[in-house]
Amino acid sequence: MIIDTLFGLCPNGVFFKESFYMRHIFWAGDSTVSTNKAATFPQTGIGQAFDRFTANDVVVVNHAVNGRSTKSFIDESRLATIYNDITRGDYLFIQFGHNDEKIKDPSRYTEPHSEFVENLGKFVNVARNKGAYPVFITSVERRLFDEQGELKESEHTEYVKGMKEAGEKFDVPVVDLFSMSRQFLEKTGDELSKKYYMNLNKGEAKWAPEGLTDNSHLKYEGAMLYAGMIAKGLMDLGEHYETLIDNAALNGTGIDIEFNG
Repeated sequence: MIIDTLFGLCPNGVFFKESFYMRHIFWAGDSTVSTNKAATFPQTGIGQAFDRFTANDVVVVNHAVNGRSTKSFIDESRLATIYNDITRGDYLFIQFGHNDEKIKDPSRYTEPHSEFVENLGKFVNVARNKGAYPVFITSVERRLFDEQGELKESEHTEYVKGMKEAGEKFDVPVVDLFSMSRQFLEKTGDELSKKYYMNLNKGEAKWAPEGLTDNSHLKYEGAMLYAGMIAKGLMDLGEHYETLIDNAALNGTGIDIEFNG
């Protein structure tokens, strides 16, 4: 999108205009990414927090919706909506897995090494057919520890593998948020990691008066933490991907992106 903005005065006293190009990140995903309203505060999606890290010419267009898998997102024509709006030079971030795992729900479930990969390819086609750049982002890990305080084996593993397979098949870069978030949780431990997820005390939120235990969804602190990890992943990709990120913002957050807890 080309934006015209009043920039200053010429010597003859006439305003002049400068045109600049706004790049868009379209984000397809689930509730770990989606934008939340005040009614569910302090729950915050990663896509909701990500613009704290972006360059000034980047706009995040968050299409992530609670409960969606690759299958249901496509079946509800949400990918078609992105196709209508995305354009050359934009980016499509594709972050699914949590709900593709719902084996008892045929409206959402996908097999991780076949249908899941095929669906990811449909997202890639939407981006490339419009001259945009697709990026895969693996699922953020759930905060599930055993009685010994060790992080449990993940339910995401096969879908992470499936997304990496799709990355190779379709030649799409992968930001491995799953591995980064899992490493963070392992180093931080059960008790200290609670503050990043939607674990609420009684009275902390009016809509959950009895409190809440939710180790999948994120508070603002968690959304910022994992958004920062994605930003770092894009920086590591180099080339045009790193230009999406404001390096000063990334370094100035005070968030330890090196997973030291």
